[in-house]
Amino acid sequence: MGLDLGALFRDYHESLVRMLTRRTGDRGRAEELAQETFARAVAAPPTNPRPWLFAVALNLLREEGRNAATRERRLALVRDEDHVAPYERPDEAYEREEVRLQVRAALAQLTERDRDVLLLQAEGFDYDEIAQATGLSRGAIGTTLARARRRMLEVYTQGEGGSHVTHG
Repeated sequence: MGLDLGALFRDYHESLVRMLTRRTGDRGRAEELAQETFARAVAAPPTNPRPWLFAVALNLLREEGRNAATRERRLALVRDEDHVAPYERPDEAYEREEVRLQVRAALAQLTERDRDVLLLQAEGFDYDEIAQATGLSRGAIGTTLARARRRMLEVYTQGEGGSHVTHG
């Protein structure tokens, strides 16, 4: 019985790309990483696909190194300009962009593990799946999520209070 790549792709591609886009800030790069992740699934078919795919994707991100990630984040600011909602007033677009940048800045200040756990939970992963995807014990997930949420909120609210958030 072979791997049904079509079903795997239909079931997990959008969620995987969304998580990778949140992590990299670059939809194009996220698509490339997702393609590589699915290529690895073909080479070594997983028995538990969802956590496996996300673990592979997160490992690919780590392999890229910090310099490449920084370059890609700068490019993302240009690419994101294409995603303005239709009929959005300029002040609404500005406010939405400010919030997005504050969230991205707050995420960037978290540890890699905290960021990964938060983004996996945002994709609907349960504690067991987060543990499988990150290599953490199931018992550590709740504590890690609580710490990550608390830190995220602290950093985000500091950014809100300081009207000028650094965007670079």
